[in-house]
Amino acid sequence: MKLIRIHPSDNVAVALEDVAAGETLSVGGSALVAAEDVARGHKLALRDIPAGAPVVKYGCAIGVAKADIARGAWVHVHNVRTALSENAEYVYEHKTSALPSPAPRSFEGYRRADGRAAVRNELWILPTVGCVNNVAAALVRENQGLVTGSIDGLYAFPHPFGCSQMGDDHAQTRRLLAALARHPNAGGVLVLGLGCENLTMEQFKAELGEWDERRVKFLVCQQAEDELAAGSALLRELADFASRARRETIPAGELVVGLKCGGSDGLSGVTANPVVGRFSDLLVALGGATVLTEVPEMFGAESILFSRCLDRGVFDRAVDMVNRFKRYYVNHGQVVYENPSPGNKAGGITTLEDKSCGCVQKGGSAQIVDVLEYAGAVTKRGLNLLSAPGNDLVASTALTAAGAHIILFTTGRGTPFGAPAPTVKISSNTALFDLKRGWIDFDAGTVASGESIDDAASRLLEHVLRVAGGEQTRSEAHGAREISIFKDGVVL
Repeated sequence: MKLIRIHPSDNVAVALEDVAAGETLSVGGSALVAAEDVARGHKLALRDIPAGAPVVKYGCAIGVAKADIARGAWVHVHNVRTALSENAEYVYEHKTSALPSPAPRSFEGYRRADGRAAVRNELWILPTVGCVNNVAAALVRENQGLVTGSIDGLYAFPHPFGCSQMGDDHAQTRRLLAALARHPNAGGVLVLGLGCENLTMEQFKAELGEWDERRVKFLVCQQAEDELAAGSALLRELADFASRARRETIPAGELVVGLKCGGSDGLSGVTANPVVGRFSDLLVALGGATVLTEVPEMFGAESILFSRCLDRGVFDRAVDMVNRFKRYYVNHGQVVYENPSPGNKAGGITTLEDKSCGCVQKGGSAQIVDVLEYAGAVTKRGLNLLSAPGNDLVASTALTAAGAHIILFTTGRGTPFGAPAPTVKISSNTALFDLKRGWIDFDAGTVASGESIDDAASRLLEHVLRVAGGEQTRSEAHGAREISIFKDGVVL
């Protein structure tokens, strides 16, 4: 099968393999002759589409024909435009779908003193300001001997902020770093400050709230004669405490998993994202929580999500989240539809609606139980929405801060980065999996070759449980751990 029609009402099909001009193809029991070469992941018209008519994929309009499009023609940016605008009205029409009924599952994880589950037992160094990034890096280099026994790693998370920020940016940096300090995958946390930055240690402690003094330590470098010696001593104390943790059997329903895509292609919404969506439904059915973010990549597909909000209160907060992001664009003089990226377009994604309708497939069909602010934490089991942009590093950092034990990252192009939480890379096509085995953990391209989405999702659940039990992701094996903090305002 070279073509797939995703929804019965679609007037385009997606090429699962490269198609040559003049090639006769079969889709839905009918023959179709390709009018021109069409690359894998790109679209062909299933019937004549007149200028001004909607182009339909996933059963949704993903744009408008800029000119007449003949049956069998390539459908892309040259003949399709977005139909999005900054203004939209939403109506709450509640819909529910049945979830699967999987057998109970478990993983071998850590149980924290406060009762939370964890999938890693690591030591984290969190700089409150970019000025001490080099100190944090030196402490990691000089203390690798602490990574032994049940301690899974020692990592620092440098960033350029924490000073010369005001208002919302200053507050977001403070909230984000405090949220990371609470993350259960960190068995011990060293909060590292300079001493003259805007984000004072007193402010950080106030944001953090109550903490276990055995698990969280603080160091202000300007107050120490030798900050490396002082930091190493604190890390040894943290390691002594963290090393007491041991893996034990924990129900899979205690997992929190973040859902993210990046470097998407035309198959992402056909293979990898639907597989992740079915995984999300499986985990929610087991009692777990999943988190979907990338708000700008909901534009054009937000109504698909809004209809699944658990109640009117959740719906109202979801609408407000989307509208605030639209205002963010407008306030910066940008249009809301300035997306997809060049890599997305090369992979076959034509408009933001096209990208968004594929993106939201990761949310499966479960009810949306909560809407989280940036740096907010998951408190409810089920599918959660999180306010954060689409940028890979920013969104993945926000997912970690929300409490995601593991992040599932679908991609059609590939990327080597890793979030603070174990980041499972899922390829939308098998060619990428074969080419970049050093980057990609799981191949969902098998769906394009005939594997069912249900079977692929079951394989993914098993993979996630192994990662939760300690199996390293490719990015973990390469030591790829990064954060990026969302900012909007001026730098002093």
